[in-house]
Amino acid sequence: MLSLAPLALDSIMLDEVRAYLRVEPDVDDSSLASSLLAALGYAEQFTRQILLRRTATETVTSGGGWQILKALPVQSFVSVIAIPAEGTSYLMSADAWEAKISSVGEVYFRVLQPGNAGRAVVACNAGLVADWATMPEALRMGVLRLAGYFYAHRDGTDDEGPPAAALALLRPWRRARIA
Repeated sequence: MLSLAPLALDSIMLDEVRAYLRVEPDVDDSSLASSLLAALGYAEQFTRQILLRRTATETVTSGGGWQILKALPVQSFVSVIAIPAEGTSYLMSADAWEAKISSVGEVYFRVLQPGNAGRAVVACNAGLVADWATMPEALRMGVLRLAGYFYAHRDGTDDEGPPAAALALLRPWRRARIA
């Protein structure tokens, strides 16, 4: 199972959403923040990629060969924690596991020396860009359009789904996944 560290919104992101939606400063910041977080979450699900870099953890089985991690794109590894059936978890040494990161950030991972561990928790840094300012303009505009949509429809019952223009801006970053 993949788990992500929560996104931390900064003032630059909120200021850009506020300017895009033409909302006065300090007016409805909590709704703007919620709309932006929802838009980023939706965009990540749609593209099947983590957009803003943060820590991702994933529990994998220790036996069996190569496994493909769900986190995408992975930039680096933080740690691998072994989880035995009984006893306490422990940090696995670097020679107990192997990982290969492809040119597009896909990770092939395997445990070489599982010892008594049936599972392992892999922690890595993953994300397309380091921060909001370095996000490609079309992708950022797609997120802004989604944030505007979520903000405008936060109380409405006439929800027809996200605008096609926002999805069109996200589509070039969508990754295909073969189960």
